[in-house]
Amino acid sequence: MAVRKIVSIDESKCDGCGLCIPNCAEGALAIIDGKAKLIKDLYCDGLGACLGHCPKDAITIIEREAEEFDEKAVEEFLKTQGRKMQHVQETKTKENTEVHVHEGGCPGSRMRMLQRKEAENDDSNVKVTSKLRQWPVQLQLVPAAAPYFKRADLLITADCVPFAYANYHNDFLKGKAVAVGCPKLDDAMSYAKKLEDIIRINDLESITVLRMEVPCCGGIAQAVKMGRDNSGVNIPIKVVTISLEGEILKREYI
Repeated sequence: MAVRKIVSIDESKCDGCGLCIPNCAEGALAIIDGKAKLIKDLYCDGLGACLGHCPKDAITIIEREAEEFDEKAVEEFLKTQGRKMQHVQETKTKENTEVHVHEGGCPGSRMRMLQRKEAENDDSNVKVTSKLRQWPVQLQLVPAAAPYFKRADLLITADCVPFAYANYHNDFLKGKAVAVGCPKLDDAMSYAKKLEDIIRINDLESITVLRMEVPCCGGIAQAVKMGRDNSGVNIPIKVVTISLEGEILKREYI
C-alpha cells in the first residue's frame, strides 16, 4: 500500500448514468446499486480518463493510500469480461484509411495510422503565419500574472490539437493568449490550481478549451472547470472537441 493518485466518486452527486464506464479502459468502474463505484483500487491507474465524461462532476482524482495499479490484474480481469486485449481494425472513409491497433491501457495511447488522401486542389505550399503572441506557452511554465493574460481571450489547448487541426493558428490562436498542456502526462490538479489563479486575477474576456476526442483528454476541460469554479469568477467555458482526423466534432459550454 502507498499513497498515490486514484479515482474518487462522490455518490451524493452520482446519478448512475454510466457514462464513465466505457471510458475506463481498465474496467475499474461499475454501476452498483445505482451508483458508479470503484471495483478495486488495483484496477485504477489514476490517470482520470473517465473525468471528462461525468455530467454531474462526481468523479475526481485524489491522493490516498491504495494498492498499486496492477496491469497484469487488469488484463486478467478484462479477460473475464470477454474484452480482447489487442486487435487490429481498418476503417475506410471517403478521405482516409485508418489502421487502429487496440491494446489495454488508456484509449488515448492506442496507436492509429492515419493514411490521408491528398485533395485534388490541395495547395501544400501555402504558408501559414504564426499567430503566437507570447512565450512561454506550457501551462506549468506560464506565470499566472503574466501581462498577456490581463483581460485576454484565453485559449487552453491540449498539446496534440495543433498537430491534428491544420488551421489551428487562424481559426483558434489568433488574438488569444494561450496555455498548453496534457492532462495524461502532467498533474491535472496542478493545472486546476494554476488556472484558478489565472482566472481569478486577470479579468478574462473569454475562455476556450481545445481538446482531442480521446477520453483522457477530457481531463483538461475538467481542470479548467475546476479552476474556474474555485476562482469564484462566473465566466462560461467553451469546449471544442477535435477528432483525430482534424475535424471539429462538438462545441459546448460548461
